[in-house]
Amino acid sequence: MAAHSNDPDDAITGINVTPLVDVTLVLLVVFMVTATYVVKDGIDVDLPRAASGGESTGPTLAFTLDRGGRLFLDGAPVERDAARAAVRAALARSPEARAVIGADRAASHGAVVSLIDLVKTEGLTRFALQIEREDAGAAR
Repeated sequence: MAAHSNDPDDAITGINVTPLVDVTLVLLVVFMVTATYVVKDGIDVDLPRAASGGESTGPTLAFTLDRGGRLFLDGAPVERDAARAAVRAALARSPEARAVIGADRAASHGAVVSLIDLVKTEGLTRFALQIEREDAGAAR
């Protein structure tokens, strides 16, 4: 027969880790479920490839043209007048504002040039064309 003592001076000889494991697993499940909602939906475009792609930093406006010629700003469909207003607002917030222009490979050259012209006429001279980086071995 085991003797139990209610003496407060007795040493704790074991730690029950079951509640810690339960809380950890619940947090893991919560993070896994919410991670699917955090991922931003992308616009399906087939970007051209180049070996000399670089990274951009600073405040940026992300313009995208899909193969149908529809214009998107930061993932949301936008009309050209609203795009002009967004460029003006970005330049008012920061003169270092930049634009990243991405277009589907099947988008017309004229539509891409028109978008570049829209950005430049509003005063935003720092822009980059978005590409997918090509492997150095595949470029040859």
